[in-house]
Amino acid sequence: MAHIALTIAGSDSGGGAGIQADLKAFSALGTFGASVLTAVTAQNTQAVTAVHAIPLDVVRAQIDAVLSDLAVNAIKIGMLATPEIIHTVTDAIKGFTGPVVLDTVMIAKSGDTLLADEAVSTLREVLLPRATVITPNLPEAARLLDQKMAQNDQEMVAQGRALCALGAQAVLMKGGHASGDICRDFLITSEGVAAEFTAPRKHTRNTHGTGCTLSSSVAAGLAKGLALQDAVAEAHSYLQGAIAAADDLNIGHGHGPLHHFHRVWPA
Repeated sequence: MAHIALTIAGSDSGGGAGIQADLKAFSALGTFGASVLTAVTAQNTQAVTAVHAIPLDVVRAQIDAVLSDLAVNAIKIGMLATPEIIHTVTDAIKGFTGPVVLDTVMIAKSGDTLLADEAVSTLREVLLPRATVITPNLPEAARLLDQKMAQNDQEMVAQGRALCALGAQAVLMKGGHASGDICRDFLITSEGVAAEFTAPRKHTRNTHGTGCTLSSSVAAGLAKGLALQDAVAEAHSYLQGAIAAADDLNIGHGHGPLHHFHRVWPA
């Protein structure tokens, strides 16, 4: 039987992030992907020009349809846009007993807002405690905690532990917004740092969809039955390859997408 991962997120018409990136990562890592759309964005590599939130009853109906028929092994949650959608998704998955990966999507690579200001507290209080692991970048972690962005490894770890104290079982603090030649990600639980993942920082503008891809890759590993640390390790390795091959795609005029299928076909 195929391993099934479900993504609950927004659509990116440019194909580099959101639902589209999630489904590509699921497929590349050997899982069957199902999807629930929470919003439709008019988006390319340069900007988000329109956002349409999906009606709540349609969001709920999609989740019910998938979970009532497919044996979903893991759920990844991305763009949720509004407090009402957050409540709807949280209620709809309350009977799901598998792992949940929460990517705290707030701002697109172009700088456009994807989460309403009033939804941040709802995300923190309602959905974060439901997560097996959350995957914030440094600005997102700071916003969730109402603190300044972490400036060093020690502050990253401290903020990760603070997020665990809010209810998340684990936090993958991503170091992409930090400085230095080495990018460090920390997998943190309430007990401290469970694992550290490092990679040389790649200087490229083609990083659109990086956060979506990493979180969905972790979900794919969990769907296959990997332990969390192993799922993150597999996702980290896959992501680094997708970033390294991104420049070869040459798509769009702004922040281009990763090469999700770099292991399958060369650009």
